[in-house]
Amino acid sequence: MSDLPAFRARPTQTVVDYISEVLTNFQVSEVTAFVRLIEYDDNSYRAVFKPGYFVLAEGQNAPSKSQWNSLKKKMKRHEPRVFIFKEHGEIGCEADEGSGCYYVDFGFFEH
Repeated sequence: MSDLPAFRARPTQTVVDYISEVLTNFQVSEVTAFVRLIEYDDNSYRAVFKPGYFVLAEGQNAPSKSQWNSLKKKMKRHEPRVFIFKEHGEIGCEADEGSGCYYVDFGFFEH
């Protein structure tokens, strides 16, 4: 049994618009890094996005913990009722690929 309250379903396009805006790093480009949204039965979501969202320092091959935390804070600033799951990481950009993109899981609280 989950300790989390129930998540509220939102229209798919509303969620896509939200996460697309969040995943636009205007320091890099005006094009969103968002690739696709996966919707789960419990009304939570997985956003898959291009690694270009993160600006990596020379010699850095993956986003730092601080960069992930900054993304999560940005998600909260755009929507205070969002819950962001602790787990995040690398995933295929397309269903049959082994790697190439990142993901973050989230849901929206009822109240």
